Amino acid sequence: MNLTRAVVVALVLVNVAFVIGWLLAVRRHGLRGRPHLADVGIGALTTFLDTLGIGSFAPTTALLKFRGKVADELIPGTLNVGLNAAAFIETLLLIGLVDVDPMLLAAMVASSAVGAWLGSGIVSRMPRRSIQLFMGAALLIAAAFFAMTNLGAFPPGGAALALAGWRFPFAVAVSLVLGALMCIGIGNYAPLTILLSLLGLAPIGAYPIMMASDGLLQPVASLGFFRSGRFSHSASLGLTLGSCIGVPLAYSILRYVLQRPDGVRLIRWLVTGVVVYSAVAMLRSARRERTAASAAAAAGH
Repeated sequence: MNLTRAVVVALVLVNVAFVIGWLLAVRRHGLRGRPHLADVGIGALTTFLDTLGIGSFAPTTALLKFRGKVADELIPGTLNVGLNAAAFIETLLLIGLVDVDPMLLAAMVASSAVGAWLGSGIVSRMPRRSIQLFMGAALLIAAAFFAMTNLGAFPPGGAALALAGWRFPFAVAVSLVLGALMCIGIGNYAPLTILLSLLGLAPIGAYPIMMASDGLLQPVASLGFFRSGRFSHSASLGLTLGSCIGVPLAYSILRYVLQRPDGVRLIRWLVTGVVVYSAVAMLRSARRERTAASAAAAAGH
């Protein structure tokens, strides 16, 4: 069995564990609620953007924040659980798109999964205000990456489809860190593209690595959120259903959109504006939490 096929097998197995984990979480935490049409729409839109390479975590966070139906501390878990179906479908469709080094692909995917497992355990225990602060910062970072992409500020990258020497273990180590950061809402598309481009990999070579990493790390991270119950069951169901619309639709027209980069650039600018607004809203919520906590402490005295 070659390494790329092994990654696909691991993807299927870990998603079987994902489904079992979700069912157990429903029983353990008494989760109730049906998917809302608005969440299905959010899932369809943001996973459509995700398949085009724009990313889904930041715009989904922004739209969930706008809607105001999911508590801030539940958003990280909801992102990983609800958008997992999209990551699974995208990986199956796109992992063979580019003939990148299978060893590099397998090593970076495995390290990102380890990072996700460690990160989910930490995020599941974080207080509400800390999550608000981290996610506000994550959204601002995502907006900066979107703007840099549109302005052509990313490194051009090389032409290689493999990394040799110290570059290989360095890329694997950074992939572990990015896997952990995914648990607080920092998507790995832009950071991974920058990293691999700086190391000399062809930018197109980052595509299957990004997809496969998300495909494996999101269900692994979700297992941690299932244990704690810190995710919105109904919103996650809505995002999952939306993914089944957004990903196939984007995949079917991907080649046409890529022939019109200005269209993708315009969408990215619109997403940037929404994400910045949401980041400010998240940070303001964290500030209100701090003010309320201070007032409560003062009243106690």
